[in-house]
Amino acid sequence: MFKLWLYSVAFFFSLVVLVAARHFGGSHLQFMGESLGLVIVLLSCQVCFHLNGVDELLVESKLQIFLQKILKSVGLGLLFAGSLFYVFPDLSPGYVTAAASACSLMFALAVLRPIIRSLVRHQEAEEVVIVGCLPSAQKLYREIAGPEAADNFRVTEYSDLGRLAEQGMLSRVIVADLEIEQDPDAARTLIDLKLRGFKIERATESFERTNRKIWVDGLSPERLIFSDGFSASGLYLFSKRVLDVLLSSALLAVTAPLMALIAIAIKLDTPGPIVFSQERIGLRGRRFMVHKFRSMRRDAERQTGPMWAKENDDRCTRIGAFLRKCRLDELPQLWNVRRGEMSFIGPRPDRPYFVDLLKAEIPFFDLRHYVKPGITGWAQVMYPYGASVEDSHRKLEYDLYYAKNLSLSLDLLILLKTVGVVIKGEGR
Repeated sequence: MFKLWLYSVAFFFSLVVLVAARHFGGSHLQFMGESLGLVIVLLSCQVCFHLNGVDELLVESKLQIFLQKILKSVGLGLLFAGSLFYVFPDLSPGYVTAAASACSLMFALAVLRPIIRSLVRHQEAEEVVIVGCLPSAQKLYREIAGPEAADNFRVTEYSDLGRLAEQGMLSRVIVADLEIEQDPDAARTLIDLKLRGFKIERATESFERTNRKIWVDGLSPERLIFSDGFSASGLYLFSKRVLDVLLSSALLAVTAPLMALIAIAIKLDTPGPIVFSQERIGLRGRRFMVHKFRSMRRDAERQTGPMWAKENDDRCTRIGAFLRKCRLDELPQLWNVRRGEMSFIGPRPDRPYFVDLLKAEIPFFDLRHYVKPGITGWAQVMYPYGASVEDSHRKLEYDLYYAKNLSLSLDLLILLKTVGVVIKGEGR
């Protein structure tokens, strides 16, 4: 949240300063021309900030490293914007103005960075207590705290909360128990703290906010029924489908020459079909055939049976390994998107064999099938290859977070992260 706030403030600061400077300097900007050009420059730089990991360095890194990253990002952003202005010269605000806008953006980030660092440090300085029965509390502690936050978290019992509050060692309480109503004494203690101004949170909400995923072990039917989210608006679904149709149609046309070259390379590399088709589970459990460029040897699972994909999979061909790293093997899925079987953004569609296995092992696994599957998704950009039931459990936490928080802004964030994965060759 702080990073989004910082980017937004820096963006509007830069835009207002530059427009005001040009206005009072006697040279007026054309509303649909140069003003739009300024916005393009600033947005291009901010996209490059994200792709270069600047948002991850806002708090943790040294100032020198932070400045090196934003200089590199600004250079890439100006290069991208300049290429766009070459194609559409009427949008260009001019080289001087473009450079000035990038400089003002860097200045705004450098000035505002100490503010966000102090806010985050204040937030991290909270005395957080995880309370509940020992197994649940310890499991949540391992999930939500991690070794880097161990000094700020305490696992305790309800009877200790009053003493900790009086000693000033308590500011926020995370309740790990699923059914607190069954313990009147514990409920009374928490109500007392709540009315005295202390923050009381359920484990699932705290875990979701901190980790941007949902704690599956803390879910219950009641919480799913009465929680916010998990219900996309009709406008969102309509807008997403329109964008899917338009973008898939355009990309099928634009990438046709590239797909032809990939097809030739696959055919020359190893014997077998160019396109690999396989049955997958889609929206509400419907089965469909997903299409991908073949990246593995023919009959790769003849001896072993169904296997999870993994990093550096030895079943991949030479061309296939490259295609998977750059995600070019998934280009034929544009046809699945065009047909409405998939979307650009959504949980990865699984094979029926693994769905049956995971439904029996992982609670609430079938909930991911209430969202249309996608070429890329929140789990794909946040977690590596899933090669076990435990990995699938972890990825489900991200898939459920996406299902709960469906929005175009989250879709845009996933697209930006996907671009970063493709550029860095970290295909998953």
